[in-house]
Amino acid sequence: MNKPRILFMGTPAFAVASLDALVEAGHEVVGVITAPDRPAGRGRKLRASAIKERALELGLPALQPERLKAPDFLTQLEHIDADLQIVVAFRMLPQVVWSRPKLGTVNLHASLLPDYRGAAPINHAIINGEQHSGVTTFLIQQEIDTGDILLQEVVDIGPDETAGELHDRMMIVGATLIVRTVDGLAQGTLSPVPQKAPDQLHAAPKIDPAHCRIDVGAPAQRVHDLIRGMSPVPGAWCELHGATDGSMHFKVLRSARTMDVVNVPPGTVRVDGVRMFIACKDLWLEALEVQPEGRRRMHAAEFTRGLRRLDALRIA
Repeated sequence: MNKPRILFMGTPAFAVASLDALVEAGHEVVGVITAPDRPAGRGRKLRASAIKERALELGLPALQPERLKAPDFLTQLEHIDADLQIVVAFRMLPQVVWSRPKLGTVNLHASLLPDYRGAAPINHAIINGEQHSGVTTFLIQQEIDTGDILLQEVVDIGPDETAGELHDRMMIVGATLIVRTVDGLAQGTLSPVPQKAPDQLHAAPKIDPAHCRIDVGAPAQRVHDLIRGMSPVPGAWCELHGATDGSMHFKVLRSARTMDVVNVPPGTVRVDGVRMFIACKDLWLEALEVQPEGRRRMHAAEFTRGLRRLDALRIA
C-alpha cells in the first residue's frame, strides 16, 4: 500500500503544521475531523477551528461531530473508508472510531512517551526544569497515551525557553515526524514497540489556576521554570501589593535568573531604575514581561514607569 487514504483529526493551530506536511509530502488526505464551531470573542460569534479553516483552504471536506459515537458520524466514517487515521491535538476517541482503519490510528504526542502522559506535556516539562523533551507517534489503544510507539524525536529545551516557544518548535518537529511515520507505515518498515515504563514517570495533567500561582517561598530557579512553563498562556500569577491602594492580580510572563543572594523576606519587590526584581527563597529573580490585572502584556520597564510608589511593593 503506497498511498494510504488518510483521515486527519485535530483542532488547534498545533495540528495545522502536521496536516500541511502530509499534503505537501503528497499523501492522500481524504478529509478532516475537527471540533464544531464554537462561540468566541466579545461578540460570541461562531468561530471555526484552525484545522477547519485550513481544510477549507485546501479543499478538504471537514466533519464536525458533536458525538463521536453518533450513528450518522459512524456511517460517514464507513463511507470515507480511510486506511489510516492521524490524530494531532484532538479529543479522546472511542474504540469504535480508533479501531476502524486497516493501518490503525496514529497519535502525535508532545513528549517522549511514556513520560509526561496527559493534556499539558509541554507546560509540565518546562515547569519541572527538564532540559529536553520530544515528540512521539504511537498507535492508539484503549488507555490514553499508552499505545505502542512508532517513532520519537528528542527536542532540547533552552534554559529560558517558554512553553509557547517550545510549542512552536515541537509543532514543526512533530509535523516532520508524522510524515516519517506515515511513510514507514505505508512501506511496512515500522515495527511498533510497546511502551516500557521507567521507575519514575511525570504526569502532565490539564493546567488549572492552582498550577499557575507563583510561590515566592520557592527557590528562584523553580519560580523561573513556572513562569516560562505558563507563558504566554495561561500565565503564572501572584497578588501584587503596594502598587495601588490595595492589591492586583499580576502575571509574570517572562523572567531572568540572577546570582544576587536575597537578604529580605521572599516576595519583596525591588525596583532598580526601571528594572523589577522579585525576592525568592534564595535569589532575586528579574521580571522582564508582566501583565497587570485588566491591562495588556508589557515590558516590566513600562509598568514600573507608571508606578507612583516604588517602595513597599511585595508579592503574595
